[in-house]
Amino acid sequence: MPRNGRSPWNRRRDRVFAALIVVVCLGAAVAVWSVSDQRGTVQRTAAAPAPRPPAPGSVPGALTEMWSAASPATPVPVAQGPTVVSAEGGEVLGRDAVTGEVRWRYARDLELCTVALAWKRVLVVHRKELGCSEVTQLDPDTGRRTAQRNSDAELGTRLVDGRGQVTTTGRRLLVSWRDDLVKTNEYGEVPALVNPGRQPRTGCTYGSVAATSGRIGVVERCPEDPGDRLTVLKAVPEKSDKPEQVFTAVLAGRDAKVVAMSGDHTAVVLPEQRLLVIYGAEGDQRAAYPLDLPAADLGGDPKGGVVPTNEGAVGMFWFTGSTTVALSRSDLTPLWTLRGTLGPGTRFAGQYVLPIEGGLAVVDEGTGATVRTVGVDRHGYAGPVRLDSTGPVVLEQRGDQLAALK
Repeated sequence: MPRNGRSPWNRRRDRVFAALIVVVCLGAAVAVWSVSDQRGTVQRTAAAPAPRPPAPGSVPGALTEMWSAASPATPVPVAQGPTVVSAEGGEVLGRDAVTGEVRWRYARDLELCTVALAWKRVLVVHRKELGCSEVTQLDPDTGRRTAQRNSDAELGTRLVDGRGQVTTTGRRLLVSWRDDLVKTNEYGEVPALVNPGRQPRTGCTYGSVAATSGRIGVVERCPEDPGDRLTVLKAVPEKSDKPEQVFTAVLAGRDAKVVAMSGDHTAVVLPEQRLLVIYGAEGDQRAAYPLDLPAADLGGDPKGGVVPTNEGAVGMFWFTGSTTVALSRSDLTPLWTLRGTLGPGTRFAGQYVLPIEGGLAVVDEGTGATVRTVGVDRHGYAGPVRLDSTGPVVLEQRGDQLAALK
């Protein structure tokens, strides 16, 4: 039978030791929390919003600016359903598309690199010590985190949506993720390399990137090549750290830009020849089209490594810097050009609209003929304009400023 009596662990010094252990544990917990990511994170979620109002039957004859917000971290408008996102500093705000009212907030004590939309989710990339390495996925309706990872994206990165995967751009490294942010591919100079010898080329730099379902296209500049190189990669190779090339081919000249990809076709600009060249699935040249464009439109790499494009109902639209070129969705053949535009445009109210000086041009997608124009007051802004729309609202990204029109 157990003996009754005082416990041998109930002495005063035992109680002192126990108290010290508790104090040390609490101190350690506070120290860990003080330097953790959670301490530098502010998240205010929202209930699911009401359904967005429907778009009008056609583009209205007048559009008024309903609200605007600073948003330098969104290269193009980010909108999904009734939510529009603005992003500045380290803060991402989910706004009501019509009123601009802030419904949810996600903020870090880190600078934003870029924000984009993919898989109907908001992808937020913050800068940490080694680059744009913190990636967070948010539900656009509520601002709730749905996935998060650390990555190796470079400073200045942009996100290229290839439908199944998203790829970060960079001068020496490309990284792709699937919709749960699991890495599917890395290409180039990989930090903290574990398995050497898996990259097909080293020492190359990258000029521009495009993507389509299952494939990534990149223009490379390698020291041993007489010209630029076009490489098309599988977005999901068997092993994420061992890229698989669909094809690679040295191009005729320098300063090339990959404009767009569709199906098995890849469109590339060759500035020295003033040509748009279409390559097939195995790197064979299918067609070449002369380009009557200013030299400033043809030369130089695009900002962030991404040529401005958008998709319509029947084609893809490429903004050269002064002109919008419509490309066939099936094989990227040029269909028509419209000069004097400010961006690649977007679909709104069942029609295609292009930004022009002083407003928007409603155009026939098949022919490029201007149906009519709608005036827009941009308050003196005259630079490139990226468009998107959601319901009855047209969104304009004017440099660092986002504006909503209705």
